[in-house]
Amino acid sequence: MERLLDVLREQLRLTGTKEGCGEGECGACTVLIDGRIVNSCLVPVAQVEGCEIKTIEGIAISETQLHAVQQAFIECGGAQCGICTPGMVIAAVDLLEKNPNPTEAEIRNGLAGNLCRCTGYMKIFESVVRACEG
Repeated sequence: MERLLDVLREQLRLTGTKEGCGEGECGACTVLIDGRIVNSCLVPVAQVEGCEIKTIEGIAISETQLHAVQQAFIECGGAQCGICTPGMVIAAVDLLEKNPNPTEAEIRNGLAGNLCRCTGYMKIFESVVRACEG
């Protein structure tokens, strides 16, 4: 059984999606499938035929303009080693599309499925707050 994560990275060369744990626990491989957050390491590629899949490569507004969340991660230093960053960004984008003005508790809950190995959560949370302001 081929996983969506492997097809994205190895066949389509969309290497922004990372493999952290391979067990659906860390969120590094988060993508959007038909607008829903999914851990791509748990999804058999056969299950997504005909679905819209958005990876970190599809988050920017255009080739020259980043999404507000991406820009905020740069400005606030929200990206550290980079393993969790794509999943965190996708989770934050999803959260802000559903709730453009979340509370701190809602931000923490919205990112709860994503683990940061660097334990740098404060800069990540600051990045999401900045994205809400911008």
